[in-house]
Amino acid sequence: MESILDAILKIESYTEQFQDADQLNDNNIAFDATMMNFVIIGEMVAKLSESFREQYSEIEWYKMKGLRNIAAHDYFGIDAEEVWQIIQNNLPALKKFIQKLI
Repeated sequence: MESILDAILKIESYTEQFQDADQLNDNNIAFDATMMNFVIIGEMVAKLSESFREQYSEIEWYKMKGLRNIAAHDYFGIDAEEVWQIIQNNLPALKKFIQKLI
């Protein structure tokens, strides 16, 4: 869980200076670093037990694994706006959830 939290904190750090998806997408280093940390989150989620994921089914674990797969296998197919929306709308709740578990 701490690896997931660490990746979330890094994503927040890498993206806090941007106002929208286009600004993030235009900064190759920040975008690449952000996507690498989404890969890390997906890898860590894949290592969670099925029973754990079922116990906390309010978290969309499969979407995290899916984003990891897109980032790892179809990098040029990534939609920066979708990534931005995830950062803005989903990461804060995941961060809060992980912090409670730790």
